[in-house]
Amino acid sequence: MILKKNIFGVFLLIHTILWAQNDTSSPYSLYGLGLENKTSFGGFTAMGNTGVAQITPFQINNFNPANLSNIPLNSFLYEIGINGTYSSIKTNDVSQNTTDFNFSHLAIAFPVIKTWGMNFGLIPYSKVGYNIDIEKPIEGSTSTFNTRIIGSGGLNNLYWANGMKIHEKISLGIELSFLFGTIDEENWVLTDPLVNILDHNYYNGLKFKTGIHYTLPDLANTKTTLGVTFEAPTKLKGTQTRNSYKTIGGYQIDIEKDTENNLDDFELPLTISVGVSSKINKNIISNFDYKKLWWENTNNYNNSGNYTNQSIYAFGVEYKPSKGYGFSSLLKYRLGLNYNTGFLNISNQKIDTYSLSIGLGIPMSKQNASSLNISYSIGKEGTLSNSLIEENFHKLTLNLSFMGNWFQKQKIF
Repeated sequence: MILKKNIFGVFLLIHTILWAQNDTSSPYSLYGLGLENKTSFGGFTAMGNTGVAQITPFQINNFNPANLSNIPLNSFLYEIGINGTYSSIKTNDVSQNTTDFNFSHLAIAFPVIKTWGMNFGLIPYSKVGYNIDIEKPIEGSTSTFNTRIIGSGGLNNLYWANGMKIHEKISLGIELSFLFGTIDEENWVLTDPLVNILDHNYYNGLKFKTGIHYTLPDLANTKTTLGVTFEAPTKLKGTQTRNSYKTIGGYQIDIEKDTENNLDDFELPLTISVGVSSKINKNIISNFDYKKLWWENTNNYNNSGNYTNQSIYAFGVEYKPSKGYGFSSLLKYRLGLNYNTGFLNISNQKIDTYSLSIGLGIPMSKQNASSLNISYSIGKEGTLSNSLIEENFHKLTLNLSFMGNWFQKQKIF
C-alpha cells in the first residue's frame, strides 16, 4: 500500500468520525459537560489508562506529547479505535440494561526531523446520554407533575501536538486543543397542556497542555522514565438556542422559537499528571500514573451537587515473551487497574469509578510494528447509597495502530 493512499483513507475516516454520534446511557452524564472520555490509544486502555511516562516509538501516546520525539524517521503512524459498552444501571428500586457503541478516536503522527515529531487527532472529550423522569410538586398544592429530561451529544477534542528531544534523556511536548460540540437537552413537562422545551447548548474553546519525559540511568537491566504533564485552566464559551411549544387539542403552539442566549462560561480546571514507567529485561513494562484536577477552584455551579477536586490512580503492566514458538510468543499481554474519585459530590457522596482491564497486543505484520490492540474492562461507577444510582459496566475496545513508511510500499506478511 502506497503512503498517499493511506493518507487519503485517514482523512476519509476523519470526515466519518466528525459526523458520528458518540453515545452513552449514563444518568451521570447529566452533570457538567457529560462523562469524560476514558478510552486511550493503542494498548494503554488495557493497562489501566496509564502512559504519562511510557516511551512508545511505534505507537501514538495520547497522554504525553513529549513521546512524539521518539517516532522513527521515515515512518508514519496512524490509529483508529472503536468500543462497545454493556451497562447495568440500577437504583434501590429499579434497574435497566443498556448497550452503546462508539468510535473512540482517530490520530496520525509523523517525524518532522529526527528529534521532532508531530501529531494530529480527534477524540471525544465528553459524552452525554440520559433519559430521566422526575416528579415535581405543584406550587401551592399537594399535587405533583412529571417531567421527562432527555440529553444527548457531547464535546469533541481536535488537537495538534509536537514533541522534541532537547537532550539524550529529556523530551518536551506541547499540545493545543480545540474543544467544541453541542449538548442537547429536551424537557417534556407531562401536564395538560403538554409543554416541550428543547435547548441546543454549544460550547467551544482552546486548551493548552505541555509535557516532559526524563529517562533515568539504566539500573539492573531496568530502564525507567519519569513523565509529567500540565494542563492550564481554561474557559469554554457557551451559547444556547431554545425552542419551546405547548400542545393543546392536538395542535402545537410556539412559546419560543430560535431564542438565543449566552451561557455562563464552563471552566476546566488546572490539571497535573505524573507517571513512572519501567521496562524490565525488555520483557515487562510497568506504569503508575497519578492525575489531579482542581475542580474546586472553578466557578462551575450545579444545583444538584458540588464540584470537588478529582484524583485518578492507575497502574498497568505489559508482558511480552522473549522466547517461544508459534504465534503466542509474538503477543503482548496486558493488565490494568484504575480508580477515579470523580468530580461530583451528590448527597454527600462522591461519584467514583473502579475498573479492571485486561488485553492483548496482536501484531499485524512481520515487517513493522502495526498491531491490533484488544482490551476488556469491567468496572463500577456511582453507588446505591443515599438513593443514588450505580452503573456496572463491561467495555470492549479495539484499537488499530498502524505504522507505515514514507515513500515505501508495505508488505503484509
